[in-house]
Amino acid sequence: MFNLSIDIIDAVIVVGYLAGVLMLGLWVGRGQKSTVDYFLGDRSLPGWAILLSIVATETSTVTFLSIPGITFALQGDLRFLQITFGYIAGRLLVVWILLPLYFRGQPFTSYEVLQRRFGSASRRTTSVLFLVTRNLSDALRLYLTALALQQVVGLDLNVCVVLLGVITIAYTYFGGVKSVIWNDCLQFIIYMIGAAVALWVVFSKLPGGAEQVWQFAQQHDKLRLLDFNTSLTSPTMTFWAGLIGGMFLTAGTHGTDQLTVQRLLSARTQRSAAWALAISGLIVCLQFLLFLGIGIALSCFYEVFPPEVPFEASDNDRALAHFIVHHLNVGLVGLTLAAVFAAAMSTLSSSLNSSATSLINDIWLPLSKKELSPAAQLRLSRLATAGFGVVQIGIALVSHQLGAVESTVMSVLKITGFATGPILGLYLLAVLARQVEQRAALIGFVGGLTLISFVALATDLYWPWYAAVGALATFLFGWIASLLFDQSSDTVQTHDD
Repeated sequence: MFNLSIDIIDAVIVVGYLAGVLMLGLWVGRGQKSTVDYFLGDRSLPGWAILLSIVATETSTVTFLSIPGITFALQGDLRFLQITFGYIAGRLLVVWILLPLYFRGQPFTSYEVLQRRFGSASRRTTSVLFLVTRNLSDALRLYLTALALQQVVGLDLNVCVVLLGVITIAYTYFGGVKSVIWNDCLQFIIYMIGAAVALWVVFSKLPGGAEQVWQFAQQHDKLRLLDFNTSLTSPTMTFWAGLIGGMFLTAGTHGTDQLTVQRLLSARTQRSAAWALAISGLIVCLQFLLFLGIGIALSCFYEVFPPEVPFEASDNDRALAHFIVHHLNVGLVGLTLAAVFAAAMSTLSSSLNSSATSLINDIWLPLSKKELSPAAQLRLSRLATAGFGVVQIGIALVSHQLGAVESTVMSVLKITGFATGPILGLYLLAVLARQVEQRAALIGFVGGLTLISFVALATDLYWPWYAAVGALATFLFGWIASLLFDQSSDTVQTHDD
């Protein structure tokens, strides 16, 4: 089964980790009797667990493998870190503006707030967009993780995709959100240890250690952090794209996206949810700095010890996986690979659970003509979880056939920015424009989605701006539509008089 690049000890560590994840999922999911247990953990989870789960969920294999590839690249530097400035600011805005909405009543999903404000059509529309884009982007994450597994065990890539997908489906299917969140806490610890170990080994193998990496980084201008270029089409991260674009992006992903909001709704109190969300931005910033630092260290390492087959520009995502397999000692390979899978499963399991929550509560149950018992709802929820797992496996297999054309992290973030902007715009209309009703809001949503589709396909606008453009366009179109409808109503009333 395993090729010669992995020792049996490493194989046992990886398999043991995967088995442990599955057993933990089964254990914490025991005794569930309702969808409140399955989807929200009976709203009883502590803030620190919510915090670690939020961070682990957005730290997928894309982060673990692809972000080091940014600084590993020939012209790579630290400018990508500027997006975390917006991540921090966006989270604080969510805590201030949107979080209070979710603790009025006891909603299952973030999109129920839109129904209270506008109507059911808004709720279903945003839920469908979430389901489509979430499963597409997370299927790409599954694909990248399978690439790492293929390098290690030498199996066919299709087999690797199915294997990882099935294991994630299993523990999410049985354990629900409790399994997801408590496994996230374990996976956070595992992948942080794995990242630190990888960086330490790079330092230890270089003749000059960490000092050599520092000198290399200075000589190759890899420590550049701030870029105040005002261009909207710059192909590299700028301060303004990171701060403004990143703020809108994270306000959408952490303030409206069911993936994160579901964790906040699982907290014991609004206060603990707010604390977890605010602190998570700082931790993500430090994580990105660590992963970008690993990329710089690998760039230095492979200049001193060139690989037999030189890396091509499209191979930057695979540099860390190559180092893990070929340069770590026995035992450390298994530990670091477990970290890769931990990063993947934390995101994929969250995706499956939040997708099932949205489908059942936003679409299925409101449209169902007969009332289901709690037990029937729980069975249906588990089937939906498995169904979305199958969908993501299928998309990942198709991605393999099409082939990767650019950095996976960029592909995922483009999809995320495209989807979250118009949805965030709807929430801004709900909170800031009280005179806007559902018809005008949906016109704004369609207008924002149309504009961002045009921008993404026909312009060179850098992807961090997608969420900002989509949100502001939706808000503007919805506000204008509301004014036009009001004027039309006034005209009709005057004529009647």
